[in-house]
Amino acid sequence: MRALNADLHCHSTVSDGLLAPAELVRHAVGNGVELLALTDHDEIGGLDEAAKEAKQLGLRFVNGVEISVSWGDDQTVHIVGLGFDGGHAPLVEGLARVRSGRDSRAQRIAAELDKVGIHGAYEGALKYVGNPALISRSHFARYIVELGHAKEVKGVFDWWLAKGKPGYVGHPWASLEDAIGWIGGAGGLAVVAHPGRYRLSSAEMAAMLGAFKDLGGVGIEVLSGSHNEEHVREYAHLARRYGFLASRGSDFHGPGESWIDLGRLPDLPEDLTPVWTRLP
Repeated sequence: MRALNADLHCHSTVSDGLLAPAELVRHAVGNGVELLALTDHDEIGGLDEAAKEAKQLGLRFVNGVEISVSWGDDQTVHIVGLGFDGGHAPLVEGLARVRSGRDSRAQRIAAELDKVGIHGAYEGALKYVGNPALISRSHFARYIVELGHAKEVKGVFDWWLAKGKPGYVGHPWASLEDAIGWIGGAGGLAVVAHPGRYRLSSAEMAAMLGAFKDLGGVGIEVLSGSHNEEHVREYAHLARRYGFLASRGSDFHGPGESWIDLGRLPDLPEDLTPVWTRLP
């Protein structure tokens, strides 16, 4: 049986993507996506526009969000919420609190970059921001590329913005308990986003996944735009071990800037249960 072409992780201009929500939906349809979730960072303001466009085009659409979470010793992990009620007050209020710290972090990032010769980074990043309350490292990355310090956005993080690099600034985000609680309270499913991107030891990953499951988390992204074949094998194994539903998401931000285009990921391993079997 042909696998469903589901893409359950992507971003619009409401956070740090390059396409407006409706434009993103049209791009998904053009790429043959059959089930889409828009998962902007800590923000659900684009869901209504995306859902309206999806309905007009006959695309199955579910609400999504990617919540920034602080874990362990200055680690940031991301939890995707899928299929929730976008009007659930604790979720809406919680996301607003998470977003409230982004501007102060951005100014600290700019100050760190200024020390290594990248000047005016805050103002430069703002040129790429649709919603100033959602300024992120991706916006700084685009400015660094503009200045010629890197050839493409994907390479900026490893040299400038990842932990241990000149422009990295830690920040207290939501707790894992809060993020999973908001998603579950709104009737949604909590999924660990792109686990291959976290710099966690095997023991740290096991601790995080164990806590995630104990708190009510149900899924893990086995297929992600940033996962290689080894990652897929590893996280398929962990999905089996923990009894997680398996998710599939490109983490698409825009043409020419993402690891992979919308809907272009391979199929999930056949023995895993897809997260969309539990979605409305």
